[in-house]
Amino acid sequence: MSLSPQVALQLGGLLGGPLGQLLLAIVVIGVVVLVGRVVLKVAWRLVTIAALVVGVLLLASMFLG
Repeated sequence: MSLSPQVALQLGGLLGGPLGQLLLAIVVIGVVVLVGRVVLKVAWRLVTIAALVVGVLLLASMFLG
């Protein structure tokens, strides 16, 4: 589905006002927050796995070394 030029111009007019720009800014911030949540979720898992691996290696080096 593609927007016709007339609809695109109407949307551009709606987003041209101060409330339209505010709505656009809020939507952009929302997208950034959602993407950030996904990235942080993955990052926390990586940090947790790394901490566990380093802890196991530390224990192994203490008892086996």
